[in-house]
Amino acid sequence: MDQHLSQVSIEDIEEALGQVSEIKAARVVASPEGVIQEIHVLALPTKSPKQLVRDIESTIMARFGIPVDHKKISIAQLGSDSVKEPVKSDEPRVCRPRIHAINVGVSGMDATAAVTLEIDGDMHVGEATAPASQSGRERIVAQAALNAVDQFVHGTHSFALEDVAIIRLGRQDVAVSCVTMISPLGEQSYAGSALVRQNEKDSIVRATLDAINRRMAFLKTT
Repeated sequence: MDQHLSQVSIEDIEEALGQVSEIKAARVVASPEGVIQEIHVLALPTKSPKQLVRDIESTIMARFGIPVDHKKISIAQLGSDSVKEPVKSDEPRVCRPRIHAINVGVSGMDATAAVTLEIDGDMHVGEATAPASQSGRERIVAQAALNAVDQFVHGTHSFALEDVAIIRLGRQDVAVSCVTMISPLGEQSYAGSALVRQNEKDSIVRATLDAINRRMAFLKTT
């Protein structure tokens, strides 16, 4: 069973694997023809190697649609002393969202987007609808992501999408997003960006989350 890298880079896959909580480092080796030959992973000992292999297979299939032969996955686990006890701190804990799914559909003249984010261990689904123009389809993806974050903060803050666009910088397409956060203390605007690697919708969501990620630690409800 071949694992071809067409529009997906090795860095994209390594970054996705790095988001799995037990994985500390990942290295993907591919042939010049773009076939995955080896996947090497350094992981914490909090999960069995067999389960880690299944998680790696599932992550790559779900994110990139690439099947992986489990025989090509090598797991190296750290010692038990690498698992540290949580350190108590007065600093707010960062709970950055992770993209779980992005769905966009067009019906007649309207487009609808649904973005599912995993935030602090829970799934939140945000939806948005707008006229099915090119700019409208870009905006609803960003707005759906913000609506998912709205569910997490339970009204303690609100977000206004100022603008979102795909621009060309040098040889790269880049998604940029500007978001205004409204709180009892007033308004504050933030900008985020993300290289277009997997697809434009994914990059738009990442740019929108990049705009507010640094504030997520302060948005957790009590």
